[in-house]
Amino acid sequence: MAVGFAIGVLSGLLGLGGGTMMIPVFRIGYAMSAITCTATSLFAVLLTAVSGVITHLRNRTSLPKVGLAAGIGGALTSPVGVWLASVSAEWTILLAAAAIIVYSAATMLRKAIRMGVPRPQKEGTATEQVPQELSSSSTTDTPPILSRRDHLIAAAIGMVAGVASGYVGVGGGFLMVPMMMQLLRMPMKLTAGTSLMAVLFIALPGTIMQSFLGNIAWLPGISVAIGTMPGAYLGSRLIPYVPERALRFLFAGMLFIAAIMLVVNSL
Repeated sequence: MAVGFAIGVLSGLLGLGGGTMMIPVFRIGYAMSAITCTATSLFAVLLTAVSGVITHLRNRTSLPKVGLAAGIGGALTSPVGVWLASVSAEWTILLAAAAIIVYSAATMLRKAIRMGVPRPQKEGTATEQVPQELSSSSTTDTPPILSRRDHLIAAAIGMVAGVASGYVGVGGGFLMVPMMMQLLRMPMKLTAGTSLMAVLFIALPGTIMQSFLGNIAWLPGISVAIGTMPGAYLGSRLIPYVPERALRFLFAGMLFIAAIMLVVNSL
């Protein structure tokens, strides 16, 4: 529970999914097998996603239809990822997890570097071109309207994330957030909540399949999730009081170290 609380605080502060942190903790800290790490992480991510989805729906910081489309697409392919993990060697799963952790760390590091570089803007110019149907709803109470093509693209995004989620045991938000911003040109303030809703649907069939295979360590997964939920709430409340740039540099370094430890452990 204490480990889950710490993961939750960091997730709330940085807007990250907990899977990238849970896998190194389960493997290095608790000596679980690779498949048990990914299965238990996926189960814990499913539990913690519930509270996050409710919060985003209340705050209207998500596009439910896009999240549903991506979630359905990912739910179809998540069992494929689980099956691939079940027939893979342990070292391949751990190396894939390490690659995802390095990707997340590099993304965080790039953002931290950009936060220290001021970007001058001309008066009257927009910082990002966003289609009106996907623009922020902060200026209007009317929900955004998306085309059928947008929903199909969202489903395809979810299918890609579903395979990665089932194989490595992460939510898939690390893939969906940048893809939604690039392919659907969604504003940043809506991508986190939308991808989290998709994670809820993506993680469910993978968790069910992992449970039938007997790969989930139920008590550790439940305990971590119990700690993660209040931790994430506290982390979100601490955002105004914590220097985000310094924290991102520190945590990116921690993720790089965790990835190296996973590689060394697998070898």
